[in-house]
Amino acid sequence: MNKDLVAIFEYLEREKGIKREVIISAIEESLCMAARKSIKGLLSVAVHINAKTGAIDVTAQKEVVDKVTIPDEEITLEEAKVINPYAELGQWIEIPVTPQDFGRIAAQTARQIIAQKLRMAERDVIYEEYRHRVGELISGSVKRNVRGATLIVDLGKVEGILPDRFYPKTEKYNIGDRVQALLYEVRDTESGGAEVILSRSHPEFVSQLFSQEVPEIRDGTVSVERIVRDAGYRTKLAVRSTDPKVDPVGACVGVRGTRVKNIIRELNNEKIDIIPFVEDPIGLLQNALAPIEIKKISVAEDGATISIVVLDDQYPAALGKRGMNARLCGQLVGAELQIQKMSDYQQMMTLQRQQLASVDDPSLDLELSPEGMSPQFRFAIPTLVSAGFNTPRKLLNASPQELAAIPEIGLELADKILEEVRKKITV
Repeated sequence: MNKDLVAIFEYLEREKGIKREVIISAIEESLCMAARKSIKGLLSVAVHINAKTGAIDVTAQKEVVDKVTIPDEEITLEEAKVINPYAELGQWIEIPVTPQDFGRIAAQTARQIIAQKLRMAERDVIYEEYRHRVGELISGSVKRNVRGATLIVDLGKVEGILPDRFYPKTEKYNIGDRVQALLYEVRDTESGGAEVILSRSHPEFVSQLFSQEVPEIRDGTVSVERIVRDAGYRTKLAVRSTDPKVDPVGACVGVRGTRVKNIIRELNNEKIDIIPFVEDPIGLLQNALAPIEIKKISVAEDGATISIVVLDDQYPAALGKRGMNARLCGQLVGAELQIQKMSDYQQMMTLQRQQLASVDDPSLDLELSPEGMSPQFRFAIPTLVSAGFNTPRKLLNASPQELAAIPEIGLELADKILEEVRKKITV
């Protein structure tokens, strides 16, 4: 009995999930190639392995003839009857041809072929078990580190790969640590096998964590419409509910924050912003920045850039550390977000108005006209005229604070009046 071979069969069946007949077929094929090289001259060589004992038999087929003319293919009847008493002329019989040193030669010659065949068999097992689970959460334990910080994760029958670029730099792992990750993809390798790639940095990983924690997401009542992430630092997700009675944000947060706290713990205290989803990009942006108030907003014609103005004291929060909050908010609405302080914006607008006021244009010295102006502006014209601001040029030279000092004209209305005058002249 070849105990070593039987042990290999049992190990591969138990640990790798590869069926014994697949293993035996791969080894027989490779040993057959080795036998043809070891036993010169024989054309029809076959290798048989006993699945229970591991015994290896090498045989060759020869035709039974009266007189041998081709020794590699023929055998006399007398010789054939020694092997098989029932042999007859014209019959093809199998004769044992196992060389004495076949074990050593076979091992040397077949090692690479066996490895390749087993990799292919293992690949089939991986594809069968994991290809339909792409996008799901999967757990394992860290087995070892390779190529720097890339982790090999023991998933049971196979090993998963967690590349260093696929988990946050803020996370550190030791051998034996449990790790939960997203099954990112199953891909072929150059050696003919397959490997399971894991990720903890992909936004879908957080989405799947919410699906795991929030029953309303699992049953479809609440859906994650958009999610953006700077792995290890901050995630923003926009959610909405198909049931008006269910608050999507409240469902994700949970009672006293229990649901979202579990996710934050899994993400090693990464910040998570959950916002109500709306189709309108501007409305979605306002939700994403809340409680920061957007004072002014403009959208480029192609929609690729959104510029907003916020109060000076809210500017750092709107921008975020290293611009992270602004970047994630822009990704959430699908545009580049540019944020400006109110003081900088007012200074820029003042400079533009002063430049317009210095233009030699007689129309700037005409009496204020309500034509093309908003109702608020038309209502304020008598008040402005009585205060001495009776022409566009005089308004352009005024500051918001000067206009706000006029009774019935507050700072907010003053800003709107000056903006309307500037826009009308630049048109």
